[in-house]
Amino acid sequence: MSATPETSAPGQPWHPRHNPWLIAISVMLATFMEVLDTSVANVSLPHIAGNLSATTDESTWVLTSYLVANAIILPASGWLSNYFGRKRLLITCIVIFTIASALAGVAPTLGWLIFARALQGAGGGALQPLSQAILLESFAPAERGVAMAAFGMGVVVAPTIGPTLGGWITDNYSWRWIFYINLPIGLLAILMVRAFVDDPHYIKSAKGRARANIDYIGFGLMAVWLATLQIILDKGQEDDWFSAEWIRWAAAVSALCMIGFIVRELSTDHPIVDLRILKNRNFAVGIILMAIVGGVLYSTIAQLPLFMQTLMGYSALLAGYALSPRGLGSILSMIVIGRITKLVDNRALMVSGFLLLAYSSFQFGEINLNIGMASVIWPNILNGIAVSFIFVPLTTVTMGTLRNEQMGNASGIFNLMRNLGGSIGISAVTTFVARGAQVHQAMMVGHLTPYDPVFQRDLGQIQQALTPQVGSFVAAQQAHGLIYHTLVQQASVWAFVDNFRWIALISLFCVPTVFLFKKVTHPVSTPVH
Repeated sequence: MSATPETSAPGQPWHPRHNPWLIAISVMLATFMEVLDTSVANVSLPHIAGNLSATTDESTWVLTSYLVANAIILPASGWLSNYFGRKRLLITCIVIFTIASALAGVAPTLGWLIFARALQGAGGGALQPLSQAILLESFAPAERGVAMAAFGMGVVVAPTIGPTLGGWITDNYSWRWIFYINLPIGLLAILMVRAFVDDPHYIKSAKGRARANIDYIGFGLMAVWLATLQIILDKGQEDDWFSAEWIRWAAAVSALCMIGFIVRELSTDHPIVDLRILKNRNFAVGIILMAIVGGVLYSTIAQLPLFMQTLMGYSALLAGYALSPRGLGSILSMIVIGRITKLVDNRALMVSGFLLLAYSSFQFGEINLNIGMASVIWPNILNGIAVSFIFVPLTTVTMGTLRNEQMGNASGIFNLMRNLGGSIGISAVTTFVARGAQVHQAMMVGHLTPYDPVFQRDLGQIQQALTPQVGSFVAAQQAHGLIYHTLVQQASVWAFVDNFRWIALISLFCVPTVFLFKKVTHPVSTPVH
């Protein structure tokens, strides 16, 4: 693939040859497809397990394999774009992702599907940071808020509609079509990237340096660290966390490799991930907040369908419909927020977003077993608006004081932190729901005694109602069973309530952190000399 001619000579600010919006559509097609695939398969796991003669626990490796491969490639995307060229790497990743989607769709066995998903994750890992870096460079500094709004529609909206789309396709066609739909999108993305995306001169000049200095040790340490961490986060709750010996060993290996990776990258002259960029205060604060936002976003998306399906009796598709307004709120607010980031202090927008996020999370903290779908839809819309008010200005301010040639490396770290935050958030809420339900059940069961008048009254009423149908002996057993079932449900509801209230408090904690950012009036766009 030959490079297109430059429109700017080295030493001059780089400008793309084509309209930035054509470039945005080209790169966001692939990114939306990739982010969608992180969540689209979740609701299809029971169908996949049944069709491929596997257990539900075994089928979860379909998700884990994707996330592990994705996490390894994400932070290395900046170096890989320097090594291969950004345009060539982007097209190659889309090709790999599309071919892997076809392999996943025809998978005859679970092992085949897991391999295809790992290949998908590897191909898709670089798409998010590459797309973000290309958008930041293609739009003028004053328009970067608009660019990040376009990027946000992919990385924020896609996870929201993924479960709904996956459930609808699986119910009406087959789980295999959740992978087949990537084929025409991938082909169109390849053609558009070839036509409209160019490599800046500083990417071309970095190729020789990257190829002459490959940090094999750093890449190996990073791969082991991220792979073991992702597996622990995905499988920890299943095996009771540190009660399992393999988790203790994996955690030790992950911690040692992480320390080794940090030391290596800070000491070598040619790191595969340049951690020295963390000296930039805005970037360092930004990736911390991005990890928190990722945790809040993905944990909320994971909790709501679980609550509605396990306690409210919703089908997977209905639960997805209840979650969909969140995406609508995000899309509408992204359009607005992209326009006003250059008019309003971005820190004020972020504060407003975190306050609205806390409010909507407190609204979720009022859930009970008597609510209707409308009680979930309105906080969902507010939640989607809040995330948009945070994501766009947060990305703009985090990247606003970096030079263009730093964007590739910075985007890899930034997107990795969002994904890791999401994995930690999902893992935390699933654990807290399980453990919290046990705690609340232990506290509430103390009221189910012969000495509690309310319990005795309710038990007597249920037993009296059942006696004419089943007899007094069976009625007594069924009455106790019904009350215990209600107890378990209430304990589970309280566990969800606790989680949402914690999310609200974490969102409020982020408000003062926003003021650690330096104000960015005009993002830096320093040419490379």
